[in-house]
Amino acid sequence: MTLTESRTIDSYPTRVAGEAKLLERKDPTVWGSAQDGPMDAAALASHDTKGYSIIEGLLSPAEVQGYWQELVRLSSDEELKTDERVVTEKRSGDVRSIFEVHKISELIAELARDPRILDRARQILGSEVYIHQSRVNYMPGFRGNGFYWHSDFETWHAEDGMPKPRAVSCSIALTDNYPFNGGLMVMPGSQRTFVQCVGETPEDHYKESLKEQEIGVPSEEDITKLAAEYGIDQFTGPAGSALFFDSNIMHGSGNNITPYPRSNIFFVFNSVENTLVEPYAAKNPRPTFIASRDFTPLTR
Repeated sequence: MTLTESRTIDSYPTRVAGEAKLLERKDPTVWGSAQDGPMDAAALASHDTKGYSIIEGLLSPAEVQGYWQELVRLSSDEELKTDERVVTEKRSGDVRSIFEVHKISELIAELARDPRILDRARQILGSEVYIHQSRVNYMPGFRGNGFYWHSDFETWHAEDGMPKPRAVSCSIALTDNYPFNGGLMVMPGSQRTFVQCVGETPEDHYKESLKEQEIGVPSEEDITKLAAEYGIDQFTGPAGSALFFDSNIMHGSGNNITPYPRSNIFFVFNSVENTLVEPYAAKNPRPTFIASRDFTPLTR
């Protein structure tokens, strides 16, 4: 199949001009089996149903401290702040995210290949994987801004050319996640529904959407329908916990007005059998530091 042919087969049309629809997902959530990795049959069944899994104590307290110091070092690097891979808060100018961090930090590059993380990603996706995106996120106390409800896959499909939702994200908490400091909210089971979004993708949309997304977000009516059907869970737990969640699950976070900061390391693993083509609903693909086109499988 050529690049052009694969581009024209769109199972998940979005950024539509008319009325948005809720489409049934055509692909599995879990592609592997219990024999393929550390998650047993019950854990995989739970992930298949809910679209996410929480692994408490993935990192030890000593490891958490080491990675926290690395995040402090990165956010304090004045030269790095001029890099296009660094995203700042829209209002305060504080560092919000640093993308392609596995290429900036050797320590974080090693973490991406850690069997505790990599083997779970391979198992869920049923194949070898590569890093579609990596970043560290900072949500400071008092002024950390959240993100509105969205599906990552909707953006990755529309703007990056990811054909199927055969990708999984891993968020590793380096600070305690409380119900009140902007913790990630997910709608369990919502990964089974693809939510179309209305509107045309603007040129260089990523420059604004990484700070505050307005195109590629579902309507309040659709969010209300999903919440009524699936409910809302929240990722809470001590530093060192990890959340693996499906690329199409509906999720979002509120602002952090507490004194307690929230920071994490974030990896997106995509199957090597699901590599990017041309964007499905954008004129040009986003930069490779946001959506990698190096499909080399990760090795330990």
